[in-house]
Amino acid sequence: MPITIGEGLSFCGRALTGSELDLIRSISHDFRRLTVTELAATVCELLQWRRPNGALKTRECFLFLRELQRRGWLPDLPAPQPRQRAPLAKLTSAPAPAPDLLDASLSYYQPITLQLIQSAADRRRFREYLDRYHYLGYRAPYGAQLRYWVRSAHPQLPPLAALLFTSAAWRMAPRDRCIGWRPEARQRNLPLVVNQSRFLILPWVRIGNLASHILAQAARQLTGDWETRYGVRPVLLETLVDPARYRGTCYRAANWVEVGTTQGRGRMDRFHRAQGNSKYIFLYPLHRHWQARLCAVAEPLL
Repeated sequence: MPITIGEGLSFCGRALTGSELDLIRSISHDFRRLTVTELAATVCELLQWRRPNGALKTRECFLFLRELQRRGWLPDLPAPQPRQRAPLAKLTSAPAPAPDLLDASLSYYQPITLQLIQSAADRRRFREYLDRYHYLGYRAPYGAQLRYWVRSAHPQLPPLAALLFTSAAWRMAPRDRCIGWRPEARQRNLPLVVNQSRFLILPWVRIGNLASHILAQAARQLTGDWETRYGVRPVLLETLVDPARYRGTCYRAANWVEVGTTQGRGRMDRFHRAQGNSKYIFLYPLHRHWQARLCAVAEPLL
């Protein structure tokens, strides 16, 4: 496992650039509440440090971060407690019977609440629902993430929807132009942007105006929850909408702004490799001075 630190700072025999080191420092500072294993996975995803089979080089990066910290290149990291990510349990072969259709007016189900998912049972159920009902399925996210159930005022009813928020995309040209980002500002302030990675209205739900109502409530609640979990208060939300399936109507109704389309590459792409269809990019500011916050390079982030 060739990890060497010298004049050139190399990782697995590959020279580390100054901008990559700056990114590692920024991620290590801004997400210092993550375990080192989670930090390593986040760094690997951002820098595309992968094995030939596509798996992240998390273990090598874990040791690399420890060596950087030992030599004074990084601030103190959490105590070394490397954890092996347990394989995801196999999903049940047959889905449970779907609940009865929920199709009354929105007022009947209010107040709508967003419940942070904490327990192992809820995490498994969340995974099962996304894997079964979301057209993209479920992919285990790395790094910063929050999962929510959307529930009604009637506790006996099943969840109405599921939401997953994750770290922001590394680069999206229309988003970056809208923000006014230069590379150094994007590298520094990327943790202030959060990606709405999955939004699933469950198939037994037919409630008018529910989706835009959820989006508005999520925008109000997420900032505090994210800051509590990660010590960073986001100022901008982003999401992608596949135009082959959706028009983004609920996002427009909730005052999200379409700023362009992707080029069909992966969300974390840094090497200009086409991977799929173009998607609409929607943004939602969470702070009055969101552009100034995101473009600042001299002042503290918080």
